[in-house]
Amino acid sequence: MPTETLIALTAFGIAAAFTPGPNNIMLAASGMNFGFVRTAPHMSGVVIGFVAMLLGVGFGLGAFFMAYPLAQTALKIIGIAYLLWLAWRIANAAPADPSVRSRPISFIEAALFQWVNPKALLAVVSTMSIFIRPESAVSDVFIVAVVFFFVSIGAVVSWTAFGAGLRGFLGDPARRRVFNIAMALLLVLSIAPMVVPWGGGLGS
Repeated sequence: MPTETLIALTAFGIAAAFTPGPNNIMLAASGMNFGFVRTAPHMSGVVIGFVAMLLGVGFGLGAFFMAYPLAQTALKIIGIAYLLWLAWRIANAAPADPSVRSRPISFIEAALFQWVNPKALLAVVSTMSIFIRPESAVSDVFIVAVVFFFVSIGAVVSWTAFGAGLRGFLGDPARRRVFNIAMALLLVLSIAPMVVPWGGGLGS
């Protein structure tokens, strides 16, 4: 991959990974509610799950979704339901209240979520259509995976640390409740890209 293309890919990856979206909103909320260390499996699941999806789409699953739009529709429905459930969990997360049992999102949950995350799907398809050259597709897919692996680590660590840094300020239960509800509402708003039709294909 030419150097100028690699630089452009890295810039694109940073923009895609660090801007607000379902993953980052959930990580900030988890960091605030459970702390940085307990959110580590969630962070790992996001990174590994996203890179796995990127490799899968790069090596043919994208064509499968294009050929079988019902599979795409099923993913959208599952994603909407899962995001709503996660929003409910965030809104009701209150570790300080012993009557409410809460836990961070697990590695498996976070990894599987990438396949129904509208922002992640859009980022993967956009990356593949812009940066993968047909004559060197295999090597380019691996390069893209490595770049996104590192920028995703930076993003998940930053957003989780942001949330964890608010633990002191939001130590008051009322403030924490307001923060959780705000994060839940933002997560619900992030469903919009999934509800809006993709124009009949995964890449639009």
